[in-house]
Amino acid sequence: MSGPIPKNGVLDMPAYVGGREAVEGVENPFKLSANENPLGASPKAITALKNPGDPSIYPDGGAVALRQKLAAVNGLDAARIVCGNGSDDILTLLAQAYLGPGDEMLHTAHAFLIYKLASRATGATPIEVAEQDLTANVDALLAAVTDKTKIIFLANPNNPTGTMLGRDDIERLHAGVPDNVLLVLDGAYAEYVDPTLYPAAFDMVEAHDNVVTTRTFSKAYGLAALRLGWGYCPPAVGDALNRLRGPFNINAAAMQAGLAALDDQAHIEKSRAHNTQWRDWLVQQIGGLSGDAMSIGVRSTQANFILLEFADAAHAQKAEAAMCAAGVIPRALTAYGLPTRLRLSIGTEAGNRAAMAALENLVKGDGA
Repeated sequence: MSGPIPKNGVLDMPAYVGGREAVEGVENPFKLSANENPLGASPKAITALKNPGDPSIYPDGGAVALRQKLAAVNGLDAARIVCGNGSDDILTLLAQAYLGPGDEMLHTAHAFLIYKLASRATGATPIEVAEQDLTANVDALLAAVTDKTKIIFLANPNNPTGTMLGRDDIERLHAGVPDNVLLVLDGAYAEYVDPTLYPAAFDMVEAHDNVVTTRTFSKAYGLAALRLGWGYCPPAVGDALNRLRGPFNINAAAMQAGLAALDDQAHIEKSRAHNTQWRDWLVQQIGGLSGDAMSIGVRSTQANFILLEFADAAHAQKAEAAMCAAGVIPRALTAYGLPTRLRLSIGTEAGNRAAMAALENLVKGDGA
């Protein structure tokens, strides 16, 4: 091989593949594969994008206004907030700052794929920890900690299983890890959970030196195309991330839209209500399906998607093909180690009803 050679492990990493976006021969399918907000972005954010400012001028490298607004909306300390080009950026920076060759990162068996990719890129070893009923198992995570462990990545709610640990479990997990192990709580789907039930853990960040929590504007805020996220960090962790991140890692348009979106919390409440209504409807309707061609189980989640469960991988693949042919795109989960399941995002009313019709035809044998 001639030319530059990537460092060891890079070419062994599978490239991240997002949810399918199109189906050949099908115009305007319902894309229920990427957990996007079916209501879109706040109208205030859309308006802000029409006047993003002078594109010849560098954006604010410290995202000061955005951090201050995030702090005001969430009751936080702006100095502890680090903004990124999506929350993936924050997760990757954390891996770069605290992992290296010989280190280990713990993640649950069916965790967001970025954790493994970001860790492997540093030369560290991702350690997969078994779940219990698709839910993070605190005892198993604690048992997996060694003197090589440097980070635990935990999505709460998790993608793609949608399961969530409560406050007591998170505190028990934190209490059982050494002070030099960083506990990263990824809250990408936090806004879809009832605020009275969600263990935000912001106070844990303020009370401890080894807890970070992350958030994104890509899900409930509907700004996925702009790539905007943030982390709430202990001061020393924030200092490390600010030394590593790009000097202008947030573009001006994203910051303007983010500021406007934060001013429209009614849109978040509307998005949460829509999600709860149609998530419950889909679970109820799918749970009542019956037919001779195929059986379909359904699992509700704490996020903006549900899980469709099949007897085997072949049935899951058949269901995916049939749904796509009917103009509804689900997310296959083989890459997550769940080949017998499909993830279905909550869509518009029309998208949800189309998904239901496709599944009805499938169990009756009309969608084969």
